[in-house]
Amino acid sequence: MSGQPRSIFPSQGNDLHPEESKPRKTLLELLSGVKAERIMYQIMTVIVLGMGAFVILLPIAFMFGSSLKDKAQLKMFPPPLLPYAYTTAEVNGETYLLYDATTEQGKMQLALIKKAPGGMGLFVDPKDPTVQYKLVIKEQTQLKHLDFHWENYPDALQSQPFGTYFINTLIITFVSMFGMIVSSSMVAYGFSRFRSKALNILFIVLLSTIMLPSQVRLIPMYIFFQKLGWINTMLPLIVPAFFASAYDVFLLRQFFLTIPLEMDDAAKVDGANRIQSFLFVTLPQSIPALFAVCILHFIWAWNDFYEPLIYLHSQTKWTIAVGLQTFNAMYTENTNLIMAASVVLVLPPILLFLISQRIFVQGVVISGVKG
Repeated sequence: MSGQPRSIFPSQGNDLHPEESKPRKTLLELLSGVKAERIMYQIMTVIVLGMGAFVILLPIAFMFGSSLKDKAQLKMFPPPLLPYAYTTAEVNGETYLLYDATTEQGKMQLALIKKAPGGMGLFVDPKDPTVQYKLVIKEQTQLKHLDFHWENYPDALQSQPFGTYFINTLIITFVSMFGMIVSSSMVAYGFSRFRSKALNILFIVLLSTIMLPSQVRLIPMYIFFQKLGWINTMLPLIVPAFFASAYDVFLLRQFFLTIPLEMDDAAKVDGANRIQSFLFVTLPQSIPALFAVCILHFIWAWNDFYEPLIYLHSQTKWTIAVGLQTFNAMYTENTNLIMAASVVLVLPPILLFLISQRIFVQGVVISGVKG
């Protein structure tokens, strides 16, 4: 046989590991897939929502922190989020600020007893005041500690009749809520179930009232309630809720439209009239939407300041919003007491929303699905 002898060993070229000859994908190529894009979208969504939550919660956290401070802590600059206070020590019967100072002997906790020219300070050891140190003040660390002042809460709530304001607000909120849910659900049921060309026109007219500022109808409404003798009573804040609200009617109507008409037809076959169909078919399936409008009404009535200020003249009939504003004007310098009262008064709406958050979101979302 002629020719070159064939080697029984594999060649040392690229044939040994053909997969190594393929170029490796870069990181950008790996992230270019649909799954990677979805992950990146979710990460960016979480980042944006987290930043938004931080911006919204920061004032609430600052309000809670300020409610636990005293006047000296409020004057600290920059203002700390938590109620920190400067640590002090007694030297020869007098109180001085305490620093974490660096000396030739090492780190020591020294009290600043006197400031000297050139940014210098005279420091002493509280345990041995006979030994003095002259150090640069800026190079030392001033000691702080958490100092909570829980007494701000009873001091703030006892300075004004907030118990009376709280009861008045609850009466107005829940009675008007009952009137709103009864009237708005009935009107929304009519717009969602009855068929007529005039109903569409009436619905447009109803929605257009949302754009009407409350200041436009203030004087006519005030004169009307004055003729009825309702001024300085809770009636102007309760009775109008029994005549439906355009926004609540819109939300409930949108939810009612998602309920199949076949269920009303089945109830009609079983002998139910319109009222029975409304009470036993539509309302039981509309719990999320009813909860949503109730929570929205609760928050609006709880925070309402404008109308109670106009119609309620006696302090014994004020609501929380009016009482808190008056408290703010009387105790302008006591920011800690104002913050303490504010924390107590914002807790009910926050707790209500947290407790019913899932059903509230479900009601609001489904209300915009159809219509």
